[in-house]
Amino acid sequence: MDLEAHLIDLETQLHRQDVRADADALRRLIAGDFFEFGVSGTVWTREAVIDALKDEAFSPREANDFRLTLLADGAALLTYRAHRVATAARPAADSLRSSIWRLHEGQWQMVFHQGTPL
Repeated sequence: MDLEAHLIDLETQLHRQDVRADADALRRLIAGDFFEFGVSGTVWTREAVIDALKDEAFSPREANDFRLTLLADGAALLTYRAHRVATAARPAADSLRSSIWRLHEGQWQMVFHQGTPL
């Protein structure tokens, strides 16, 4: 599998309900020094994300228009468009997304994420 396909797979794992509810899976995918600028303007740490997702009212997500930019050896930026499907608990929403992934001890982990509402 090429790097772009691999990072898209890792990124979209984070969109799945089973992964979002699994703290161990999230810790494997998200680096300890991770932070996020959320679409709401909230700044999130890894542990804050894990804590928030355990009680999440899950909404399915769709993603497309992926683009990979290599930043350095072992560092990559993945950008894409996301759509959150409407549920009884949350309205539909579209956003632009960007994630920085870093290779650490043979494993790619997300170190930064930003959502920008459309």
